[in-house]
Amino acid sequence: MFSLKNDFLHLKRDLRQLMRPYYLINIFLSVSYIVAKRLPYICHFLFSQTDCELDDREVEILFFLIIVIMLRTRKAGSVNMISYLSSSFVYTKVANLILWFYADIHLGILYGIIFLMCGLIIPEPTYQGPENVIYLRGNNSLQEELQRDTRVYWLIAFYTAWNPACVNFAPVFSELSAKYALENFKFGKVDIGRHPDAAAKYHINDSSKSQQLPSLILFKEGKEVERRPYADRQGKLVKFLFSMDNIKDAFDLKGVHDTCLKNPIKRKEKKAIKSD
Repeated sequence: MFSLKNDFLHLKRDLRQLMRPYYLINIFLSVSYIVAKRLPYICHFLFSQTDCELDDREVEILFFLIIVIMLRTRKAGSVNMISYLSSSFVYTKVANLILWFYADIHLGILYGIIFLMCGLIIPEPTYQGPENVIYLRGNNSLQEELQRDTRVYWLIAFYTAWNPACVNFAPVFSELSAKYALENFKFGKVDIGRHPDAAAKYHINDSSKSQQLPSLILFKEGKEVERRPYADRQGKLVKFLFSMDNIKDAFDLKGVHDTCLKNPIKRKEKKAIKSD
């Protein structure tokens, strides 16, 4: 029952987000060619065709598009409707651009102009909610924080700004930090694209084909105790979907949070100096 309620809340939130102009316009651009080709009046006007059907070449392009989207969104670690849409918009719009040019070069140019103008004027919405994340500058900064007070638990996200999976993961990590962060349970991020020394220290591959982006590591007493994704005994990487529920379960965030609440950091009070 709780799972169904949670799924419903996530669906409701995604549907509310879909009402934003960015998503509505990009959905329209992504289906524009099929809609124009299948609706009789629009088809007759734009293509001067009596039979409003897709030809074999158009069907091939659409099937190829579906395969590309499935492969790329899976690689990007998309785990919800919004993530899938965000990851697929570029491919669907490029496919529509090809189809419009295939039908008529003038229509292709017009679509390309609309495509570019929408991208410049209406950027993708970013997470605007609260977060409690500390941004660290490389391995030295991370080690300083880990050793500053070993009583503090740290959940560190290693990411790159250009990786789609990291972009999709960013709002999830921010929400978790806002909910679970304490004085003795901190959330941090390291951009290993700018600070490869941290990637080398924790053996994280930061290449464009890497399956380790993002990587989450939980530190206790300054030492690594859990990470996702991780390598099995044969050295094979075990894939991990970075959904909110998966992260909570994998790192037992509620358990860590409760432990930290029961054991707050006690600061030593300075003794007042008696005046003579």
